[in-house]
Amino acid sequence: MAKILMVLSGADHWTLNDGSRHPTGYWAEEFTAPYELFKAAGHEVVVATPGGVEPTVDRGSLTADANGGQERADAVAAVLRDAAELRSPVELARVDPADYAAVFYPGGHGPMEDLAVDADSGRLLARVLASGAPLGVVCHAPAALLAAGDAFAGYRLTGFTNEEERQAGLADKAPWLLQDRLVALGADFVEGAPWQPHVVVDRNLHTGQNPASSGPLAAELLKAL
Repeated sequence: MAKILMVLSGADHWTLNDGSRHPTGYWAEEFTAPYELFKAAGHEVVVATPGGVEPTVDRGSLTADANGGQERADAVAAVLRDAAELRSPVELARVDPADYAAVFYPGGHGPMEDLAVDADSGRLLARVLASGAPLGVVCHAPAALLAAGDAFAGYRLTGFTNEEERQAGLADKAPWLLQDRLVALGADFVEGAPWQPHVVVDRNLHTGQNPASSGPLAAELLKAL
């Protein structure tokens, strides 16, 4: 059994370009799908957040529409209720990545608010990348890579696309778009079809494009373990 670190945003909003606050947090499926796979494989999961705050789930990610039906939405909510790790996260600044066999970052718009500029997260990401340990980052969570300087320049990766942000209705309100910033960082951004599972692996970096990619991404991470 290995220990897997899941780093979640501690934000409960995303500040839009007009200064208003869009309620958000982490996206439920992007935590629950990997979490269930990791636990089923016999691994220990540890949750970390900036400041050790209890993470906020994006309420929109708990709806029937977001989960393909009420039955699945109820199942996702049940996983969140039973995941004791969410109630006692460790403080991100105190994490030693050497203690973990793999690291996984779920998305949601929360990382656009805090992890994109979190120096502790940036240092952790750079250390994990350099160590060769499997690193998984999905949807909006690649925003966290921006805090790692040029550590991810030249890597093939994916994340929530400009087109998906447009279809979600937030592109015109966003202070910046994730795909644009990752390209500007020097990453080789590989875009898949909107809302379809899409995983890109480059060395020990494993990235997924959107919520539907979170399970397949976690499966790839487990293969790497």
